[in-house]
Amino acid sequence: MLTLENIYEIYERHKDAFNARVEEFKLGDKRFNFNDRKSILGIVNLSTDSWYKNSVCYNPEQAVRRAMVQKIQGADIIDIGIESTVQTTERVDAFKQNSKVLPVLERLSQECVLTSVETYYPEVVRECLKAGANVINLTGAEKREKIYQIVSEFDAGIIMCYVQGKNVRELGDLKVGDDPIDLVYDYFAREVETATKLGVRKIFIDPGICFSYSNLYTKEEFYSLRI
Repeated sequence: MLTLENIYEIYERHKDAFNARVEEFKLGDKRFNFNDRKSILGIVNLSTDSWYKNSVCYNPEQAVRRAMVQKIQGADIIDIGIESTVQTTERVDAFKQNSKVLPVLERLSQECVLTSVETYYPEVVRECLKAGANVINLTGAEKREKIYQIVSEFDAGIIMCYVQGKNVRELGDLKVGDDPIDLVYDYFAREVETATKLGVRKIFIDPGICFSYSNLYTKEEFYSLRI
């Protein structure tokens, strides 16, 4: 069990890292002062298969309305999901992703709402950034260098997710080794170096490893995520 004493020991051991400052930047007209103020990411899901049912929107009007409400409530960026990451749900190809998300992005861009789009297709990345998206929530590794180049071209931001596999819909077993912290750290060190060499300067890190890897859930648990 993690106790307050454990937490204090960790803090004392890594005090310098704890006090390190991260790079700050602007998205659109908004300056993000990460070292002094927390930022909030709101969620809108255009996939009706999403396991987080409270976030699901069934049409563009509902999606725009939810995004506007979240902005009023304090969300700094609205993250738009188009395809559920649950392995048993429908795949959504690049054409369908663009068809779903572009009308929403165009409306929210007109309302000056900062947006993030979750995808792993380069063709979706380009069209979404052209439509006014500010951040790409990258949930794949196969074509990441192409995506980094597009993000750099638009001076956009990127959320790097930890993914073992081509993308979050093509995963095998999660391999963590002796120390998952070292594994995740090395992954992001490589990706940040690659992205910055390609001109990306606005980077968020998502170290979570809880996508639907085949050895994390039983078939029954997979199904239950859809309910």
